[in-house]
Amino acid sequence: MREFLKLVEPLRTNGRTVRIVDLGGTAAYWRALPDLYAASDVEITVLNLDGEATQDANLLVRHGNACAVEFPDMAFDIVHSNSVIEHVGHWPEMALMAAEVRRLAPSYFVQTPNAGFPIEPHYKLPFVHWLPEQARISALKAAGRLPCDMPADQATLRVQGICLLGKAQLGTLFPDARIWRERVAGLTKSLVAIRGDR
Repeated sequence: MREFLKLVEPLRTNGRTVRIVDLGGTAAYWRALPDLYAASDVEITVLNLDGEATQDANLLVRHGNACAVEFPDMAFDIVHSNSVIEHVGHWPEMALMAAEVRRLAPSYFVQTPNAGFPIEPHYKLPFVHWLPEQARISALKAAGRLPCDMPADQATLRVQGICLLGKAQLGTLFPDARIWRERVAGLTKSLVAIRGDR
């Protein structure tokens, strides 16, 4: 979060409201951040496919698709997205989301788990994300992460719903960003595309 706050803090000094949009986030995520939640000089809009329109303090939740956002160009100061881009689909959908991120604000912070990290973060299993799709389904069922009797179509959709990215792929989606590495025990656990902090 320190890296994200480096984008926000300089904007808070100019005396106007800082507009943040979170693509795919939740209200609970922001309520856990007292430096930004309920701050009088920050306005947070959360767009989520599951979002129902609500407002709470400086937080507005709206239904929305990260690949087709219904806001005009540069409607916000900062786009935030945490572990979402790997769930929007495959490369065409990821490219749509990346274009929306770059269109919506001059600054952005887009985090995603690193495909090269040995532990798959959603299922908490080592190396499973490096297996071919069919072997991944079998391994997830054997480990109890998917029900053994889950039909093939549902299991396939479940594993296809997570498409982890590497550094080169994230850099291609966000060519005007620097890619920051979040490290654990010397290994890159997550990758973050950041624009606007220089």
